[in-house]
Amino acid sequence: MPLVEEVTKRSIERISMHSHIKGLGLDENGRAKFMGDGMVGQVKAREAAGIAVELIKRGKLAGKGILLVGPTGSGKTAIAMGIARELGEDVPFVQIAGSEIYSAEVNKTEFLKQAMRRAIGVRISEERKVYEGEVRKIDVHRSKHPLNPYVEIPDSVVIDLRTKDDERTIRAGREIAYQLIEMGVEEGDVIQIDAETGRVSKVGTTREEEGIFLKRKVNLPSGPVLKIKEFTYTVTLHDLDVANARGNIFGLLFSTGAEISDEVRQRVDETVKKWIEDGRAVLVPGVLFIDECHMLDIEAFSFLARAMEGELAPILILATNRGRTTIRGTDIEAPHGIPIDMLDRLLIINTEPYGKDEIREIVKIRAREERIEISDEAVERLAELGEKTSLRYAVQLLAPASVLARGGRVEEEHVEKAREYFADLKRSIELVEKLEGMLR
Repeated sequence: MPLVEEVTKRSIERISMHSHIKGLGLDENGRAKFMGDGMVGQVKAREAAGIAVELIKRGKLAGKGILLVGPTGSGKTAIAMGIARELGEDVPFVQIAGSEIYSAEVNKTEFLKQAMRRAIGVRISEERKVYEGEVRKIDVHRSKHPLNPYVEIPDSVVIDLRTKDDERTIRAGREIAYQLIEMGVEEGDVIQIDAETGRVSKVGTTREEEGIFLKRKVNLPSGPVLKIKEFTYTVTLHDLDVANARGNIFGLLFSTGAEISDEVRQRVDETVKKWIEDGRAVLVPGVLFIDECHMLDIEAFSFLARAMEGELAPILILATNRGRTTIRGTDIEAPHGIPIDMLDRLLIINTEPYGKDEIREIVKIRAREERIEISDEAVERLAELGEKTSLRYAVQLLAPASVLARGGRVEEEHVEKAREYFADLKRSIELVEKLEGMLR
C-alpha cells in the first residue's frame, strides 16, 4: 500500500497548552510588545530572553544556560518555547520535568543523554520525490487509543494540496498525521511531504496575516504537486542514534527506551560531521527545557554541568518556582535547590504573576487557538477569575464552558456554570478544611 494516496478532506485542530507561541514578541530594537508572537506581558523577562537569544546566535552562551524563576503559571515554559522559536521554526524543543529522571526505564545519566540528543537537530538537504503545495483542506481522522478508550489519537489524515498549476487530494497514515499536528499545520500553509519516507516539512504560509499569529510569508508553489526537488528536513541526533542502533530508521518509532552505547553515538557523531563537511547537512542546536529543576539530584546537576561544555550540546534552560530548598541527595540548602557551581553557569531570568489585562488577552488567544467562540462578557469574567485564582484555572475553564455552550458561543453564564462544577485550589482547600472541622 503506498504511503500517500488520493481521497477527500476537512480541518485540523491543535490545542496543546503552548501551541500559540511563535516567538518572544520583540520589535527590531529588542523591546517587548505587550502582545506579540502569542506572548502577553512579562515584558522584562521577554526582553532578557531576547538578549539571551542574541548571545546564543553570537555563540557566546557556550558552556552556560538559563534559569527561569517565578511562581507557578507565570509563563516560564512559554518563554523557553519562545526562545526556541526565535532561533528557528525547525529548532528542536524538548521539555522534561526534573522528576521524570527517576521514573524512566533507563538510568539517570542515560535519560539525560537521550534528552540532550533529542534537542540537537541535523538539517539535511537532498533531492527527493515530494508532494509540495498549499494546504486547501485538511481532515485528521481519529480513533480510540488501544490502551485508553477515553483518549482519541490520530489514525489517518486527508489533505488537499494545490499549486498554481495542479491540485491533488492525498491520504496519509498515522505518522504523517502526528507530524502535521505537532507542526500546527493549518489551511493556507505550504508544506512538503517526502513521498517515500513520509517526512513533513513546513515551508510557510500564503495567507496575509495580522496580529500575533505571524508565519513566514511565501508564494504559492508552481508546477505539479508531485515533483522532484531539494527536500530539507530536520532529524535529531537521538533519532539517528536509535536508527543506527537498530539498523532501521523506522525502528525509532518502536523504541522502548533501551540504553544506547557510547560507540553507537560516536559513530553517529562522526557520520554527522562528515555530512556537514560535505555540505549535505547543518547542525541545529535546540533547546532542552527542564521544568521543576529543583527535583534533580546532585548527580544529575554534575552530569549537566559537564555536558554543557561538550562540543555537541543544546541550549539548556532550567525552571523552578522554589526559593531556598535542599539540594536533592544532600543535606545542603541552596538557592532554588541548585548547587552553587551550577548556578554560576546560569543567567537568571525572573517572571512575575500575570495581571488582569494580561490574563484577558491570554484567554482570547487560547479561545482563538482552541476555536472557541466567546463573548466579551465571558472573557472579562474569566479574567476576573484568573486574577483572583490563577491564569491556569481561567484557561482551564474555557473547554468545559464550551461544552456547556453546546457548540455555540460561550457566554458569562456558561463560565459561571463551569466554575460551579470545577473548583479552584482555594475553594477546594476551604471545603475540605470545613468538612474536617465538622467531623472534629
